[in-house]
Amino acid sequence: MQTDMTKGRPLLIILKFTLPLLIGNLFQQFYNMVDTIIVGRFVGSDALAAVGSTGTIMFLVIGFSSGMSSGFTVLISQKYGAKDLKAVRDSVANGIVLAIALIIIMTTLSLTNLRTLLRGMRTPEHYFEDAYAYISVICMGIVISVFYNYFSACLRAVGNSRAPLVFLVLSALLNIALDLLFIVKFHMGTSGAAWATNVSQFVSVVLCIIYIYKAAPILAPKGEDWKFNRQFARHQINVGLPMALQFGITASGTVIMQTSINTFGPTAVAAVTAGGKIQNLITQGMLSMGQTMAAYCGQNYGKNDLERVKIGVRDAILVDIVYSILCTVIIVAFLPYFLPIFFKAGTDIAPMLPYSRIHLYQCAACYFPLSLIFVFRNAMQGCGYSMLPMMGGVVEFFARLVAAVLAIRLEFFNLAVGCDPLAWIAAGIFTGIAWIYVRKDIEKKGFRRVI
Repeated sequence: MQTDMTKGRPLLIILKFTLPLLIGNLFQQFYNMVDTIIVGRFVGSDALAAVGSTGTIMFLVIGFSSGMSSGFTVLISQKYGAKDLKAVRDSVANGIVLAIALIIIMTTLSLTNLRTLLRGMRTPEHYFEDAYAYISVICMGIVISVFYNYFSACLRAVGNSRAPLVFLVLSALLNIALDLLFIVKFHMGTSGAAWATNVSQFVSVVLCIIYIYKAAPILAPKGEDWKFNRQFARHQINVGLPMALQFGITASGTVIMQTSINTFGPTAVAAVTAGGKIQNLITQGMLSMGQTMAAYCGQNYGKNDLERVKIGVRDAILVDIVYSILCTVIIVAFLPYFLPIFFKAGTDIAPMLPYSRIHLYQCAACYFPLSLIFVFRNAMQGCGYSMLPMMGGVVEFFARLVAAVLAIRLEFFNLAVGCDPLAWIAAGIFTGIAWIYVRKDIEKKGFRRVI
């Protein structure tokens, strides 16, 4: 079911659209967290650290690929807002062709450079092979990840956030079952967790394709729509490439951060890995709000309605203020109860708890700047401005780089895990200033008020 986000009260539309996204993203994080829990409980803490040590590479490779493919769909939301349905189908077909080229490039580059990346990150030798086994299988599934993110973003672009939710829930449940089968029954270790993720996500891709052709024909290209449109491709690449680079630059910063954390040993890595899974779970509302703003701003920009875009951004910020406070309270109050979930029964978490507390308490204090990044970055991207969000990624990168280098030199753990909050503060300020510039730039183009 498509949603026209150019009509009605912005706050209600934003909340209604965000809720299914939030539930879906929670399920996605849930089955990622189940991978970690099952690996930690049935394979061991070293295997848990191995999976955790690859998280930044996964963010780099999958984030770059998914960021670019999602960028291809910004044009879809703009054409849908302008009610140009033929151009919507043309944009979908064009995006599929570009996604195939992206998959070939990223799969080749990632699989040929994984060992070098892991060595460069100082991955400890005693779980190096477990780490490689996990991330190599994940990279084999780039084709699945790209198409899942692309088709889900296509549905969101036309205001449909419910179908991706249903597919994610089914995928999450299947992933849990496959985790138990591959890891517990077949003893496949860390690679079993990766195969479970790939297979379950493949099912979601198939379901997305079937749904689009059966229930969302507006997104289903017909024969004449498959003619490659160079003008559309230029626009899609101009938006998608900076979005991908933004993910890549940000991920490069997290790789540096992970390198600094690795120097403090497997106990610290396991603690930060478990804490990171908790954090990823509770902060999904910020990501969901960002995804909403991309679709909302894209449609209203396509309709030529800047005032409605500005109101939506303001309402999103107000919601995120409340959400950030709630996340902080949850972290402070429940961390000691969450951490044991990730380890075998009887594992002494006392050595890990101080590391997790330092990590998550520092992050929790900066959740609001993190939420602002999602709102401003996606609002700009929805309006077709992709270079400034990418520069926000550059700001994040340098903030993490400085903190990580100092942490390694000073051997100071607090600074190593402080890379994230420092990066969020810097990028939050930058993207806020950038959004003010974008808003004024759009006003110069003579946008009218349509509310």
